[in-house]
Amino acid sequence: MKISVDVDCTPEEARRFMGLPDMTAVHDAYIDKMKKTIEEGVTPDALETMMRNWMPMGEAGMNMWRTMFDQIGRAGGSTSK
Repeated sequence: MKISVDVDCTPEEARRFMGLPDMTAVHDAYIDKMKKTIEEGVTPDALETMMRNWMPMGEAGMNMWRTMFDQIGRAGGSTSK
């Protein structure tokens, strides 16, 4: 026998139902700091250091970020202003 249950709820409702903490303030602070850093200008080395400090994801995670920013850099470098 197989029983399926569909639950229609928002992410906020699911978080509360499961008893997970509300990380909205932490997320907002993180995004604000990231925006401020980018607006002030950031070098690739500074960005890598910042990511290592903020996101303890290990080497695999850093490689993902490095690849993403390399692709963005190449795409941004090919446009002319």
